[in-house]
Amino acid sequence: MRRDIQPNERAFSSKEVAEEVGIATPTVRKYGQILERNGYEFLKDGDRRIFVQSDIEALISLRDTPKPLDDTAKDLVQQQKERLEEPNTTDVAIPDISGNLPQDPNQIKEVLMMLANELAAAREMNVQLTNDMSQLKVSVARLQQDHHVIGSAVGNAAQKTNAKIEKLTEQQKNHYEELLKQEKEKSEMLQQELQKIREEQTREWRLQNDFNKRLEEAIQQKSKNKTGGFFSFFRK
Repeated sequence: MRRDIQPNERAFSSKEVAEEVGIATPTVRKYGQILERNGYEFLKDGDRRIFVQSDIEALISLRDTPKPLDDTAKDLVQQQKERLEEPNTTDVAIPDISGNLPQDPNQIKEVLMMLANELAAAREMNVQLTNDMSQLKVSVARLQQDHHVIGSAVGNAAQKTNAKIEKLTEQQKNHYEELLKQEKEKSEMLQQELQKIREEQTREWRLQNDFNKRLEEAIQQKSKNKTGGFFSFFRK
């Protein structure tokens, strides 16, 4: 159990420690595993490590050591054990008053009142600490809930965005296919019109050719028969 942490000492996350020490976040996790493997104790929130200033100094020692990391980790574990074994409470010197206890009932009453007040103050402090812990748990629960809500909102937004992109892509595809269909229909109509024009030209060419042949024949016939041969052609 960590007893070397001062009241109100600041706690750091892995990301903050990485920025403070100047190493990558995965390296922070790697150093933490090496320290724990050799017996180092971290504060934990579930499986997540919580770092304090002494932990940061230990990570800096691992970062800068010229020795193998496990050897340095063992030295750091020993230093932590020595800190934890040091007394962290102040011994109160209790004077020997067995020979001069107050005989006056009023004095005894005052001493008892003073002890009762101190006991009441200690109980009040314990109640306040309990309330603070409850509020802290509520705050952590709210933060976890907010994180879940934000994550869900981001996921929903991404899903909606993807759906819109897919819808727009489908609309664009349909529009492109419709344009291709219209162009194909126009091309077919144009081909039909061109075919009609060609057929009409061919028919006109044939009629003209037939007329020319008949005219030539009529002229030839006229040259043979100068009387009425030319007009007989038109009466056929």
